[in-house]
Amino acid sequence: MSDDKTVARIPSEKVSLTTIAREWTRLGCIGFGGPPTHIALLRRMCVEERHWLNDQEFEDGIAATNLLPGPASTQLAIFCAWRLRGMVGAVLGGLCFIIPGLVLILILAAVFLASHPPTWVLGAAAGAGAAVPAVALNAAWGLAPGSWKRIGTTRTQRMRWVIYALLGGSAAAIIGPYLVLVLLACGLIEIAARRGGRRSPSGSALALLPSVVTHTVALGGLGAIVWVAFKVGALSYGGGFVIVPLMQHDAVVSYQWMSGAQFLNAVALGQITPGPVVQTVAVVGYAAGGIGGGLLAAAIAFSPSFVFILVGAPRFDRIRANTAIQAFLIGAGPAVIGAIAGSAIPLGLSLQHAWQIPLLGIALLWLFAIRRGVVSGLLLAAAIGVVVALAGVPVAA
Repeated sequence: MSDDKTVARIPSEKVSLTTIAREWTRLGCIGFGGPPTHIALLRRMCVEERHWLNDQEFEDGIAATNLLPGPASTQLAIFCAWRLRGMVGAVLGGLCFIIPGLVLILILAAVFLASHPPTWVLGAAAGAGAAVPAVALNAAWGLAPGSWKRIGTTRTQRMRWVIYALLGGSAAAIIGPYLVLVLLACGLIEIAARRGGRRSPSGSALALLPSVVTHTVALGGLGAIVWVAFKVGALSYGGGFVIVPLMQHDAVVSYQWMSGAQFLNAVALGQITPGPVVQTVAVVGYAAGGIGGGLLAAAIAFSPSFVFILVGAPRFDRIRANTAIQAFLIGAGPAVIGAIAGSAIPLGLSLQHAWQIPLLGIALLWLFAIRRGVVSGLLLAAAIGVVVALAGVPVAA
């Protein structure tokens, strides 16, 4: 037996389910700051402090979960619990990681989306919302260098990266409901390019997707909530912020569950609460169907992550070695980055008040010029919004 397997088996006999429940709940409560924070906390707990996993196992988990669609840091939390106690540990650890932030974001959704919230709440929402387009640009900027490096160094490869990014950005800004098709198309084009132009067997599947998307967009009620949440959980590639362009058009235009300003609030809440950013979908679900809608949206959005880990974890080595999967992600990655950046356009157009424009400028300076954090930037913008509201300046959408 290899050393790695020995290290992997010893902790599984010692780590109780009670310990997993306690520690993963703790991570879910303190995990402010998105995926980088979650990964750092998991590494410190599992590798450095408890020695449940070794460095190689943890790094392999990061690499493999980044190949999967959906929230990578959530999948990493599920994967680490799976390594310790198998399927039961994975389900328990994943739920304990997700639930604290989910409860908090639903409580905040009830406050921020109430029919007549207090003036200071409206001010905080409008202030934080004004910073959201800057957060989108910052998320895209952070993802770009790694993706640019992965595409390759030839002129043709770099040109494809630019084209994919432009397609993703244009789709997010103009044809929101069909963004998923653009992401899939870019990935499949990259597979074909790396195979020398040979037809990908997935091409016929892609041809069927427009009718599927058109049909589901025509649905309403629970079917619509399920479809929007499914796209977030199963078809989002790249960073957690890609959920924004995937949800925005559906939530605001197609189904009119919320106004553009309220969607900005939802994105801000997803950023400032602990746990996965994907929990933003719960706010959209709440707007569509109350607490039940929020819980349904969260359940649908996170279910693929559990399935991917429970089914795929034993096969991660083969997944990572699959050249077609690697090529797909190399092509879809730039389109995701472009989509995140492109979402800043409709997000910016959703701003309702003139005083939000300079606040957006302040947020851009905060994130790009002095390089401060997203959570602190949103909280600062919210505080400014409260001051503006208390000064008597209009803040209602």
